[in-house]
Amino acid sequence: MALRHAVLAALLDEELSGYQLAKAFDLGVANFWHAQSQQVYAELAKLEKEGLVAGREVVQEARPNKRVFRVTDEGLAELDRFAATAAKPSFIRDDLLVKVQAADHLDTGELVDRLTERADFAEAKAAQFEALLGGMRGDRSEGEFLRYGERIGPYLTCRRGRDFERANRDWCREVIAVLRARSAA
Repeated sequence: MALRHAVLAALLDEELSGYQLAKAFDLGVANFWHAQSQQVYAELAKLEKEGLVAGREVVQEARPNKRVFRVTDEGLAELDRFAATAAKPSFIRDDLLVKVQAADHLDTGELVDRLTERADFAEAKAAQFEALLGGMRGDRSEGEFLRYGERIGPYLTCRRGRDFERANRDWCREVIAVLRARSAA
């Protein structure tokens, strides 16, 4: 997947400025595609040049004018082409796993500290995703939203992010327990 497809997918619901799009990436899209703000802005410029998004200027009174972007018919066709291709499996690339791999030769206390930090981060991130999910769902149950909600794609990807972070948290806690038990023995 290229950044272009993630940007196109993020623009499906509404027109967004580059700033708003970068924030959307930080909040929701980052759980499956990470990009720096500069990368998002550069990709928007490329997509506009290729006719996959259209930008327009919005005049603001108390602030500088801004450009907002929307997906064009050509952009939707590009997403259709992308959706028709086989999805490549993802691969884990995580420095914490390298540290755990070397656990038998490292200071257990330091490793437990790193795992605790990661577990805390994952817990906080899962809570953010849970709040986003609640906002999308409103007063509907999850089953009702999944059955009748207007757009479930962002909800499902956000749910995957939440579940991913919960799994990270649980794994870190399990590894901490194993390391502590081995140190105590």
